[in-house]
Amino acid sequence: MEIPEKLLRYRFHLVAALLFAAVAAALVYAAPRFVTVLAYFWPLLLSTALFLVAVVVFGKTSPPAAAEASGEKILDYVAGQPEQDAPLVSSLESSRDE
Repeated sequence: MEIPEKLLRYRFHLVAALLFAAVAAALVYAAPRFVTVLAYFWPLLLSTALFLVAVVVFGKTSPPAAAEASGEKILDYVAGQPEQDAPLVSSLESSRDE
């Protein structure tokens, strides 16, 4: 009598496992074959692969970046630390004195 008691104890686990197996079998049966999916998406996969190859080739063959990054000045300006323009600062100070 131990086996039926244990089966009743784990009945929800057994039902969940059976449902999972049934859903997995239905998905395997209803899903298209891998070759069908590959035949449908091969242009997309090929173009993506070529694009990634082009990115790697351009990354390897392009010259290294300049010593100062091109966007550092605008980042300093946005961050609130712009470079001071000496003639502009002196003209502003002289206009305040007048």
